[in-house]
Amino acid sequence: MTGRCLCGAVTFTAEGVEIDHSACHCGMCRRWAGGSPFFSVRTKSVTFTGAEHITRFDSSEWAQRGFCSRCGTALFWYLKPKNAYAMSVGAFDDPSPFQVAIEIFIDRKPPGYELAGEHPRLTEAETFAKLRPRSQ
Repeated sequence: MTGRCLCGAVTFTAEGVEIDHSACHCGMCRRWAGGSPFFSVRTKSVTFTGAEHITRFDSSEWAQRGFCSRCGTALFWYLKPKNAYAMSVGAFDDPSPFQVAIEIFIDRKPPGYELAGEHPRLTEAETFAKLRPRSQ
């Protein structure tokens, strides 16, 4: 599947794109997405054209947020330890196949909106418990 930023300086081709996507209500995602949840899909791999226009911001020790340095479009959330991209649903050329499958940080969601549908809604603690590596 293909996508791009608003100005077209960055384009991408993503392979192994999951159709089910997440909606993150954490404070960083909402601030980054202009007050709404950050809708993202996991991919197996991503190839960028115009990568020199991507700015990567270390939002934590273990994750980065990537955006176009020319137009500001939010492109991805990147999990460093797993070398894994969660691409912004809004950056895809055709977002019609995607559907919300899970909401995370639901206890951080402000009261001004609700997402329709039956799907899991995880709290901050439940989200981090899922992300934490299993002990060996």
